[in-house]
This record gives sequence, C-alpha cells and structure tokens, in this order.
Amino acid sequence: MPPSKASSDVFHAIADANRRTLLGFLAHEARPVGDCVEELGITYAAVSQHLNVLHEVGLVERESHGRQRLYRTRFEPLQEVHDWTDKYRPFWQDRLKRLGDYLDKNGGGK
Repeated sequence: MPPSKASSDVFHAIADANRRTLLGFLAHEARPVGDCVEELGITYAAVSQHLNVLHEVGLVERESHGRQRLYRTRFEPLQEVHDWTDKYRPFWQDRLKRLGDYLDKNGGGK
C-alpha cells in the first residue's frame, strides 16, 4: 500500500536536519521562535519556514500567548515513521548477530 500524502509529508519534514533539531529542541517544553533561532543559528525567516512545515504535518503544535507564539513537538505523527522503520528491525538484528558471531569467532569481540 503506498504511503498517504500526510505520511509522505512527515517523512519529508524529518528529512531536513534543521527540522529534526527543532523537534528535539521543542520536545520538552514550548518555546518561542526567537529561542529556536538562537538554537539553530539561522535566520528568523528560515526558522519560521521550518516551523510551518512541521506544523502543517502535525509535528509541532502552536500556541499563542499575546503576541508571542510558542511551539512544542507532537510525537504522534512520528508513529508512522517508527512503524515503517520497525519493518527493517529483523534485518538489522540478523546483521548485528552475524557481526557479533564473526567477531567472537575471530577474536575481535574481546
């Protein structure tokens, strides 16, 4: 089954390193755009664009407090990314087990 438009947007949104940094930065508390600008070290306009992309796909929520907008990460949309990557877990577990077996056999695991 092909991914939905919304899920494609979530994958697109997290493909950018600045947006991933924002998600981590906003994970613990709501913060204003100015704090995000300081954290990323890029322009206010660029941060606003990144936040808009994240907001459009539901990865951040936006609250207004007077003239200030606060942003906070929403993790629920990442469940689809987790589910997709989880399909590959057996592959990586097998590879890591084989690597461990090889290292044990050849003295590299000590």
